[in-house]
Amino acid sequence: MSKSAFQALVAQITTTIAGQPVTPDLKGVLQAKFPPEGTVFKSIEAACHQAIKDGWMCEREHGGIKYGRVVEATPDLAGYSIDVVHMKDVAGPHHRHPDGEIDMVMPITPTAKFDGSPKGWVVYGPDSAHRPTVTEGEALVLYLLPGGKIDFTRNK
Repeated sequence: MSKSAFQALVAQITTTIAGQPVTPDLKGVLQAKFPPEGTVFKSIEAACHQAIKDGWMCEREHGGIKYGRVVEATPDLAGYSIDVVHMKDVAGPHHRHPDGEIDMVMPITPTAKFDGSPKGWVVYGPDSAHRPTVTEGEALVLYLLPGGKIDFTRNK
């Protein structure tokens, strides 16, 4: 799986939601069109695992979290960027989403939850903030960020 092939897989999602406001209501659209048991979701999940094995995804590590920006925001992705993180029973760094954040939660441990949510979709609206947390095991999370925007909170 190449980065361009991976981008094409994810573009199925971003082109479907292009122009829609990134609000918690978008979760229902994503769950209906791209359910966790569906072909697109499963294909992206398998591609993430393969890309990690191949060494070009989640190639950085800090604080027990493996992560990396896979694709910068691009018109081919309706202006979204793609990041993927691999987390196990850990809270990540606090950050704010200037234009929102769409998360595809892919548990590795069946019971794992991301911010309390099981396998599926989580959507944070514009100007929301959180400390992303995986509990009850290990998970991959794919982040779609409008314009690639994310503001990490500085520790003081």
